[in-house]
Amino acid sequence: MFDVFIYISYFILTIDLILYTYSFFREKKANVFFVCYLAFSFLMQFSMETFYHLRMNNLFLVNIFIIGQMILLGLFYNSIFSLKSQKKFVLISILIALLILAVQFIMDWNQFLRFNLFEITLTSLLVVIFALIHFYNMLTESKEYYFISIAVVFYLLTSTVLFLIGNLTHNLSKEFKFLSWELNSILLIMYYGFILYDWKKNLSRSSAN
Repeated sequence: MFDVFIYISYFILTIDLILYTYSFFREKKANVFFVCYLAFSFLMQFSMETFYHLRMNNLFLVNIFIIGQMILLGLFYNSIFSLKSQKKFVLISILIALLILAVQFIMDWNQFLRFNLFEITLTSLLVVIFALIHFYNMLTESKEYYFISIAVVFYLLTSTVLFLIGNLTHNLSKEFKFLSWELNSILLIMYYGFILYDWKKNLSRSSAN
């Protein structure tokens, strides 16, 4: 059942990438950084799945994905913010986070080859902050990328909590840890589903014209 959820999430991600890419190149509507994020996610998910089936350690790919996700989603929000102070905050925050992670990897390079909870927490919370700033802006501006931001906040917060709980309970049964990964795969389906719904609400109309 776990594999079913995972492959459903891959399928929805593929649809998201196709639709947003079409809207970007044909309609000039989709945000370039978000399209890059979807393409990056697709590439990394495919690579991690390939490494898994080859029975190779794919945790370094997980770390690359987490860092790349922070950068691309950060640039996405930076591009839709109108205030210079908010744009500067995003760029400075990303640079500081990268510096902190670089120091951590220099001190212990093996952290890059492990499941890095500090990295996950730092990057996820940073992107959530960017999304919350966007929610604040939408109080007086148009609700652009509204459902995408809902997905970002919901998925990154809940998945981070699941990973933290899984780490704190690492001595429990394998069944319990498997349950946490299964829940995360369901959350991933919801995440990509919200992204698809945002396209349907905001971009499909222009595509149909």
